[in-house]
Amino acid sequence: MVHPFRPAPHLKREAQRLRRAGIDSWEELAGLDDAHLRHLAASGEASEARLILLRGQARLVSAVGLAPEEAALLLHGGIASPAGLAAADPPQLQQQLGRLQRRLTGSAVPPVDLPLVLSWVRQARQASGRSPN
Repeated sequence: MVHPFRPAPHLKREAQRLRRAGIDSWEELAGLDDAHLRHLAASGEASEARLILLRGQARLVSAVGLAPEEAALLLHGGIASPAGLAAADPPQLQQQLGRLQRRLTGSAVPPVDLPLVLSWVRQARQASGRSPN
């Protein structure tokens, strides 16, 4: 599934800078190297650190097939790449994400469940060529 390129509202400046550079998809952003991100941030219109975070989110979206919100949650939980997700221990990751979600949203959003985390890890392992088990 192709997800529209809509970074979170707090990354508005970075999204605008990327669009001005002709980057308007998660896939295009995922393919940028550090030098390109540094160049985009050099104008002062965007933060290099935030662009790097957005690229991590883009890589989880494009390589693993996650929704942008799922990828953002994983980034906040310390998973910054498809390889990191592929290497994760699903029960531990679920517990970690559950604690994070409770801190961020309270009980307003249902916590991620183990079957969902397992599916993310399987997808990341398949994307990286590792055994899904």
